[in-house]
Amino acid sequence: MPWERIVADVADALIYADTEGRIRAWNAQASALFGFGAGEALGQSLDLIIPPHLREAHWRGFDRAIQRGSCSHEVRTTRGLHKDGRKLYVDMSFSVVKSADGLVLGSAAMARDVTARYLAEQQARRSAGA
Repeated sequence: MPWERIVADVADALIYADTEGRIRAWNAQASALFGFGAGEALGQSLDLIIPPHLREAHWRGFDRAIQRGSCSHEVRTTRGLHKDGRKLYVDMSFSVVKSADGLVLGSAAMARDVTARYLAEQQARRSAGA
């Protein structure tokens, strides 16, 4: 299977982290979304793209999923950190990655920038409430 091409060519940002939360795969779409090149991201903690105020909750959920060997697969809108410091809102879905014999290897996430949509919806809610 051409796994490297799949990772490279999917339309969304694809990030894979090992069980310690270190980034091990980072495609071009992840670079475009978060502003960090692969050379800057690979080997780094996921904290690279998680706003400080969300890190504690993120790591609780990450550790729980790794220990359980599963996670919810729903898409969540959350905040992300861009290299230049601007606010990002991203739709993310997560999966626990296992070896063929069931050993948990890490977690994969697919992410898409929804900042414009999120901010427009926020503005519409404020306008409706005014």
